[in-house]
Amino acid sequence: MKSITVIGAGLVGSLLSIYLSKKGYKVQIFERRPDMRKEKIVAGKSINLALSDRGWKGLEGVGIADEIRKIAIPMYGRMIHDENGKTNFQPYGKENQAIWSVSRGELNKKLMDLAEIENNTTIFFNQKCVDINLEKTFANFLGIKNKRKHKVYSDLIFGTDGAFSEVRHQMLFNDRYDYSQEYLKEGYKELNIPAAEKGGWQMGKNALHIWPRGKFMLIALPNFDGSFTCTLFFPFEGEHSFSSLDTKENLPDRQAGMLNFFNKTFPDAVPLMPTLVEDYFANSTSSLVIVRCFPWSYRDKALILGDASHAMVPFYGQGMNCGFEDCTVLDKIMNEENDWQTIFRKFENSRKPNADAIQQLALRNFIEMRDLVADEKFVLRKKIEAKLSLQFPDKWLPLYSMVTFSHIPYSEALKEGNRQDALMQQVMDIPGIEKDWETETGMEKIKKIVFA
Repeated sequence: MKSITVIGAGLVGSLLSIYLSKKGYKVQIFERRPDMRKEKIVAGKSINLALSDRGWKGLEGVGIADEIRKIAIPMYGRMIHDENGKTNFQPYGKENQAIWSVSRGELNKKLMDLAEIENNTTIFFNQKCVDINLEKTFANFLGIKNKRKHKVYSDLIFGTDGAFSEVRHQMLFNDRYDYSQEYLKEGYKELNIPAAEKGGWQMGKNALHIWPRGKFMLIALPNFDGSFTCTLFFPFEGEHSFSSLDTKENLPDRQAGMLNFFNKTFPDAVPLMPTLVEDYFANSTSSLVIVRCFPWSYRDKALILGDASHAMVPFYGQGMNCGFEDCTVLDKIMNEENDWQTIFRKFENSRKPNADAIQQLALRNFIEMRDLVADEKFVLRKKIEAKLSLQFPDKWLPLYSMVTFSHIPYSEALKEGNRQDALMQQVMDIPGIEKDWETETGMEKIKKIVFA
């Protein structure tokens, strides 16, 4: 039985371990953090997750989707909140199509539980990876609590240790290794809307709530306990930024200035957030990074997956879904090939173009979420696309649906999305389209453009 070391017990690492264990490998997972099932998760660092079709496929592949569905809430569209507190619902896809809100922490706990059920999987916590020898496939760990160092040998090493991966860091020393990281000018801060006093949700639970404000936005995703995990995406510097709300030396003035900004900018959200001031100043501000690298493997010895190989910004909700899809693609290739070097090469060559594509799409979707969802022409365009998809499902599938509700490779979705974008720009230039799009005559004009 081959022994495998998985570094990182996050979402992708835990799921990958289940796949490997079910194939008969002895799996040891090493995690820097303490066991979150036993210790309280620190607030302020989380963005709730949105499970979509690619993620569900990854869970179904090892028979655990039903367990995860018990802790997930379907969201059928975006609920847009304008500056006057009025709302507008925009469905994501066809009737009953949804993305599913799930707590990152609760999902990770559940995946760890399911990984440990497998007889040949063990998770070791408080173990910081300090060095890796890729050629000899051993890793050195430092016990965070006992300060003891120890060496772990195995046949294979999988790095699922996130955007700042130690496994990837070791790969950087290889010849002709491409690597780049890019930080956004915006960061994020976690906030909270608690459950209603008598229980339940203070807003509609089956929607992803967005307060789009041009250069920044607030979002809220529902939790099972009736609360919403909110995330403020905000520039670090500038007129309206984390810096501008944090310039007063006197704490009461800082609090008053921050609260005044929120009351003016998110008027219907503030009454739902009784601990807003405390949360804002207590929770940390985190950065958003994009990581691009290649190759993802070292010979037949090691492979990186998930954020370690393709960290992305969260605005398409595909970071986790893409990581779970890594697991299903790897599993398929493992069923087709026998030697690990071939498996690793086929995997990275097939996934790299798709990772690049979804990273690009995620950046684009930030602009859509913070700017365009409140624009009347954009909303009209989405309605026209939805009508085209409903009437001609074999000819027109909107980009969002390709990414979220299908298994079309991301690179193909990006290419088709670019083609659709050029056509829809022509559609939106049709004189009087805002009035004619629902008429037979208007639809004939649209069809002549998009199906020419």
